Amino acid sequence: MDQKISVKVAGRTFNLTAATPELEALYRQAAEAVNKRFSSFTRSHPGQSAADLLSLVALSEAVIRLDLQKDIDRYKEAQAQLDADLVKYLRDDSTIK
Repeated sequence: MDQKISVKVAGRTFNLTAATPELEALYRQAAEAVNKRFSSFTRSHPGQSAADLLSLVALSEAVIRLDLQKDIDRYKEAQAQLDADLVKYLRDDSTIK
């Protein structure tokens, strides 16, 4: 069931629809994270416009996302190698008996 929610980001209120309670929680957590990063950039870059600060937030979040994606790709490669090693081990072990 869709739930109408409001979240505040950088002082502006956005009305959204969350399909699940889990999605609502994610929207609220995301808004909180953006607001924290926005506040941090507001302190470290005084005098910048809200649009510039939100651009910095978007850029920093994108960097984090890309870095995490690289980690995921490395883990997938390691998992594939472990799977291949396990299959080889089991195949070799079964032929010894």
